Amino acid sequence: MSEFINKYVRTHSCCALNKFDEGKEVVLMGWVATRRDHGGLIFVDLRDREGMTQIVFNPETDQRVHELAGHLRSEYCLGITGKVHLRPQGMSNPKLKTGDIEIIVNDFEVFNKSKTPPFPIEDAIDTNEDTRLQYRYLDLRRSPLQKNMRIRSEVARVTRDYLFKKGFLEIETPFLTKSTPEGARDYLVPSRVHHGQFYALPQSPQLFKQLLMVAGFERYFQIVRCFRDEDLRADRQPEFTQIDLEMSFVNRDQVMEVMEGLIISLWKEVLNIEITAPIPRITYDESLRRFGLDAPDMRYGLELEVVTDIFEKSGFKVFQTVASTGGLIQALKIPQKSDFTRSEIDEFTSFVGIYGAKGLAYIKILENEWQSPITKFLSDAEKQELKKRLSLIVGDIVFFGAGKQKVVHESLGHLRKEIARKLGLADPKKQSFVWVVDFPLFAWDEEEKRPVAVHHPFTAPRAEDISLMEKEPLKAKTDAYDLVLNGSEIGGGSIRIHDNAVQKKVFDLLKLSDSEANEKFGFLLEALQFGAPPHGGLAFGLDRIVMLMTNSPSIRDVIAFPKTQKATDPMTEAPSSVNPKQLLELGIKVENKS
Repeated sequence: MSEFINKYVRTHSCCALNKFDEGKEVVLMGWVATRRDHGGLIFVDLRDREGMTQIVFNPETDQRVHELAGHLRSEYCLGITGKVHLRPQGMSNPKLKTGDIEIIVNDFEVFNKSKTPPFPIEDAIDTNEDTRLQYRYLDLRRSPLQKNMRIRSEVARVTRDYLFKKGFLEIETPFLTKSTPEGARDYLVPSRVHHGQFYALPQSPQLFKQLLMVAGFERYFQIVRCFRDEDLRADRQPEFTQIDLEMSFVNRDQVMEVMEGLIISLWKEVLNIEITAPIPRITYDESLRRFGLDAPDMRYGLELEVVTDIFEKSGFKVFQTVASTGGLIQALKIPQKSDFTRSEIDEFTSFVGIYGAKGLAYIKILENEWQSPITKFLSDAEKQELKKRLSLIVGDIVFFGAGKQKVVHESLGHLRKEIARKLGLADPKKQSFVWVVDFPLFAWDEEEKRPVAVHHPFTAPRAEDISLMEKEPLKAKTDAYDLVLNGSEIGGGSIRIHDNAVQKKVFDLLKLSDSEANEKFGFLLEALQFGAPPHGGLAFGLDRIVMLMTNSPSIRDVIAFPKTQKATDPMTEAPSSVNPKQLLELGIKVENKS
């Protein structure tokens, strides 16, 4: 045990002292951020999780201590005692909260030396992410990540405080559960006791929180880890955290009202930003029509316009064919950007190809002409109607998507976001929340030639749409709701099916036989027959909320120990092979793929 720790108790953090503490004897502990030798004096910036304080080793104070300080290096961990002094006139550092003072050291101890770090422990570095993740414990010493973790902790605290006041109980649900694949792939855990059988890590606590409503708890929540074996990107991880909750005896509006209150509390208490209630709502259909996506970024305009009818008898055969065969033609007007170059337009064309678009028609509105390869096929009447409907003026450029609805929506919706990013239209300081409601109950799967659940198979249809499930199920809408912030879905939920007959009808439409339904969800179906109350809930993505709160480019920046985009951990080298003896105990044999 350290003699220093036994002798001294830390009195302050490295961000706590100021000019009003002059003359105090203090004890600080932390890490060497920088060390500078100036004319016999040694200056060290001592850092802990709260901030930094400049400490000074002066040979006139203690020659021995000064000599020992000459051996200090970056990231040495130490404790010091000393007296608070005001910095000499003109030497204050306004960038530091402690910039008016320094500590003249009279004693210290190095708790632990440090190897030379593989990258600087500084706010802004250009070290590649794999190296930072390999030495994540060092990366986490940097101020931006320390700030992110602090905000994440505050989000959890405020969430708990708010929900407790609203009568919610925090209840844990199992991590080792039954595999019920109906979305992403499950992470499986082999059983040693029951050879050949597996647990699954939960993709969400969906079934258990519904069972808690059947159990009569009425209001449940937990901040819970979830697991999905899916392809990753900047805002996805194989293990992630949800703010998960469920409520009994509620309708959609009541759930949304409670959730708005949580969001308002989070932004006020964590960021000191006022969010105006009620948060606007738009329907799923309106969102696709205006923005192309069901998670619209509403910080800027650039709204899409349906123009299918204009081209029903067009001389431009590509558009005419789409219009006359039930397809969709939408226009995206970019005001005063007819100066987009041909190479930029080619880049946009390649970009929409990612989403299945076969091309990208455009028209530039110039002073004396409409410039485009397609204008020679357009009649004067079509041009006049486009001008009127899109309010076209000189300097505008219009992009067109034509084809199947899904492809047109996705390609133009993402193009809208890409052009807004390119033009800097999305104000990072603006908090634009919107609820998206009235989602379809089903979507059509072309490959399997059957309906599939848009959310999950426990989502309740709107009461007025239950009758549509018999003959026109694809027209049925749900009591589902997603909360979107600046084009990112941060949470989603629905009123659940609490009637066993309705649940069975949904399974029938999904082509899920009675035996399959019982095999996967039998315990839930059984529970619904024991007086299940009307209930609904929502899950917020805590990681995504913190990512947006901190303007972080990646969700990995707000998770203490994240995985890479290949679902690996460079620090612990997970996943890894295991001892053959362990596999034998589990009754598992590993075969290498050829």
